[in-house]
Amino acid sequence: MSTATTKKARSAPGRVDPAVLYISVTLSALFVAWGVFFTDNLASVAEATLGRIIGNFGWLFVLTSSGFVLLAAVLAFSRFGCIRLGKDHERPEFSTASWVAMMFSAGMGIGLMFYGASEPIMHMSSPPPGTAEAGSEDAAKVALEYSYFHWAIHPWAMYAVAGLALAYFGFRKSGNSLISSAFRPLLGDRVDGPLGKSIDILAIFATLFGSAVSLGLGALQINNGLKTLWGIDDSTALAVSIIAVLTVMFVLSALSGVHRGIQWLSNGNMILAGALALFVFVVGPTVFILNSQTEALGGYLASLPKMSFTTGAFGGGDWLSGWTVFYWAWWISWTPFVGTFIARISRGRTIREFIVGVIIAPSVVSVVWFAILGGTALNQEMHGGHLSEAVAKGEEAGLFATLQSLPWFPITSVVVIILVGLFFVSGADAASVVLGMLSCRGCTSPSRPVVILWGTLTGLVASVLLLAGGLEAVKQVAIIAAFPFLFVMIGMCVSLVKALRAEPRTKPAPASEERADAGDGPEPEDSAPAAEALADPQAAR
Repeated sequence: MSTATTKKARSAPGRVDPAVLYISVTLSALFVAWGVFFTDNLASVAEATLGRIIGNFGWLFVLTSSGFVLLAAVLAFSRFGCIRLGKDHERPEFSTASWVAMMFSAGMGIGLMFYGASEPIMHMSSPPPGTAEAGSEDAAKVALEYSYFHWAIHPWAMYAVAGLALAYFGFRKSGNSLISSAFRPLLGDRVDGPLGKSIDILAIFATLFGSAVSLGLGALQINNGLKTLWGIDDSTALAVSIIAVLTVMFVLSALSGVHRGIQWLSNGNMILAGALALFVFVVGPTVFILNSQTEALGGYLASLPKMSFTTGAFGGGDWLSGWTVFYWAWWISWTPFVGTFIARISRGRTIREFIVGVIIAPSVVSVVWFAILGGTALNQEMHGGHLSEAVAKGEEAGLFATLQSLPWFPITSVVVIILVGLFFVSGADAASVVLGMLSCRGCTSPSRPVVILWGTLTGLVASVLLLAGGLEAVKQVAIIAAFPFLFVMIGMCVSLVKALRAEPRTKPAPASEERADAGDGPEPEDSAPAAEALADPQAAR
């Protein structure tokens, strides 16, 4: 088959890539069977594999995560910042508010609900070695600083780099939405062969297991909420049942496309989450929240270089592995999914606008969220609230334990359960669409059976991991799946820089011209079919 024919076949809209789909589905099904029939063996193998990865390559996660931050900053504020992700006349498809809401909901909504109150409490009870005395006021400050560190700039820089590469090659270079397409400057036409398919299969596994972590967290938190409110015993069986129900919901949402289900859910999530945060801010320790946020934010920014390059070589390695390295691996496992999704909704924006928006806006939201929820929890703990005892029994209990001391607990706890469910659905349905895109040659509207298949497998993987060892098993497999994709991320960055350096020097369009073009510019010819298909999935069939 000629190169041109191969390229055409890989980019044919809606066509399944048999090699990518069948291999990845078969391996995923085998993993599910392994977990069902040999549960203990899966848990022991995952634990042993994780120990080897962390022991030998923890430094690599730390070093590369900081490298992604530096690369994003350089690209945003260099001459490349004015390059548009698409043709020069194209303008953004979504409003800035919807754009931020969608990428935030897809990026880490469930995680913030799960860890917003519990992580600062756990850091206060067991701070990073050499930083503060456990349970002290200094430990509370360090707890907020490290919560910011784990949830703000670094993870979103990873997403920004991955999404930028996919948007650049997909929209400006008229490629497809496959991870492998970003490697064409390095691999040439080999991306159309087995090597490119292998990259896409690795991306599928990272997405599948990274999404399973969030589903597991969401199910455990809903489980705990039902117990707190109505005394329903929490159990793994109930968590699996919750995953089954919500899996059906997010598959239905995914089938409605980006313009309908995902956008509406994301906007609704942000409004409801904002209302919850505002309520806690007003009725909680408002002055303490403002003071602690200001001080912790300053400490975070001042300590950022040291935090970014700490590997635990001189002590604290176990703490670092359980927290920072886990987070970096978890975020990397999400980069193919979130990167692909952010790229899909960012056509028409400049590189500078893209990077600043993807990193700064969600980071600010994360900082404010931890300042309010985490600050309230820390204040209660410092005044004898005993939240650390509740969190020690289960990290999912942190938010409910915090809200119990505030007014209207029955109402706010129901809001939390609804929010977790909505974040569960909005994040997982976007993941199902992305998994479908990766296995359908980059088609922005993958076929319904493929979306249903991946949605079902995602729910099954999350259930199997909970059965195999609960939250710890979920975390272990996320890091294992992320490890090989870390090298894909490094290669993607090299390929992006190589392609950008070949771009001709251009001047940004005058502001008046941008205003004239925005909103009434002609719809690019190559984006119209995709936009129509996403707006009405039935039309794509």
